[in-house]
Amino acid sequence: MDVTTAFLTLLFVMDPLGNIPVFLAALKDVPKRRQPFVIFRELVFALIVLLVFLYGGRFVLAWLGLSQEAIRIAGAIILFLIALRMVFPTPGGIMGEKLDGEPFFVPLAVPLIAGPSTMAVLMLMTNSEGEQLWLWTAALLGAWGVSAVILLASTPLSRVLGTRGLIAVERLMGMILVMLAVQLMLDGVKQSLG
Repeated sequence: MDVTTAFLTLLFVMDPLGNIPVFLAALKDVPKRRQPFVIFRELVFALIVLLVFLYGGRFVLAWLGLSQEAIRIAGAIILFLIALRMVFPTPGGIMGEKLDGEPFFVPLAVPLIAGPSTMAVLMLMTNSEGEQLWLWTAALLGAWGVSAVILLASTPLSRVLGTRGLIAVERLMGMILVMLAVQLMLDGVKQSLG
């Protein structure tokens, strides 16, 4: 995997355009002037979690004795399930029940931005090609930066794209993630058999 593929995979998995309606719904009761601060705070929390997984994930996996093939196949399954939810969303979405008050860490930072599929992709990248850690850091920072810009501009973007446009973009990203998940699964199976 090269840095561009890693960047695009992370960006698709973070799904900033698909998260706009969820962010707007979660921040509905937060004063408009405070919303950018809350979004940025949640983005920083998510970045910290993702950097911890990027730099510490391989040690946890080594401690657990998990093989690279198992990580690749598990990452593919998680990515596939997240992609299916993007293509065929469930009522209530990924957040489940609405929490009262201002969101803090959950559900915006984790699991919407720093979700299980993003963490699995990061651990997969560092476990399979750990010597390129600085490239994976650049890919993560790039994907996070693009996500930050999109989510901080969520109100105007939701007006421009509209509900149907946001749904269409999320479905398209979900279909691309399904293809990436299948490729990860094939790579993991091929690696375990070869």
